[in-house]
Amino acid sequence: MRTALVVRGGWEGHAPVETTELFIPGLVDAGFSVSVADDLDVYLDAELLARTDLIVQCWSQGELTDAQGAGLLAAVRAGTGFAGWHGGVVGTFIANSAYLRMVGGLFLFHPDRFLEYEVVIEPGRVAHPIVAGLGDFTVDTEQYWMLSDSMNDVLATTSFTPSAGEHGPGHVEMPVVWTRRWGAGRIFFSAIGHRVEDLRQPAVHELTARGLVWAAR
Repeated sequence: MRTALVVRGGWEGHAPVETTELFIPGLVDAGFSVSVADDLDVYLDAELLARTDLIVQCWSQGELTDAQGAGLLAAVRAGTGFAGWHGGVVGTFIANSAYLRMVGGLFLFHPDRFLEYEVVIEPGRVAHPIVAGLGDFTVDTEQYWMLSDSMNDVLATTSFTPSAGEHGPGHVEMPVVWTRRWGAGRIFFSAIGHRVEDLRQPAVHELTARGLVWAAR
């Protein structure tokens, strides 16, 4: 049986307990033994991480010590999968540049209000197991503007319209879902997930659940 470790905490506005609870039953159904940690010192336990096939992280606006970060990165480099969504991955640990290199992106901004926007599956990635058969879909939630790494394998994007006085006319294509590698480890990230109801939307829930399983060792 494979093992999954859910690491959750940080800013309560992203409902780390409620959102991660949406996916634990699916992980169990997929054959994982699931444990939960609410302390970042779990990343110091090298033996535990070495036995872990998947880390699901939902920890927004946090601080990662050098030792915690080194433990996490070493585990993923050795083959432990790492997955998560929204600010729980790219809106946290911003002082730890090594962590940001591993996850491949950094949240910068979102408009003050929720927006209805289309999430477009990249034409060349429609057969990828995370998004196969899903098609484009619409969400009404925060739209994330991020810096992202060219090493990311982007599976889905959205068209972002900059505000007046910013980048000028036109649209900016912004990644929504990506995967990448860190050593032997697989990484999955989705920008959608500010609220529990965002992750309950069928297309969002399906691609997120698939992404977690895909990332596992």
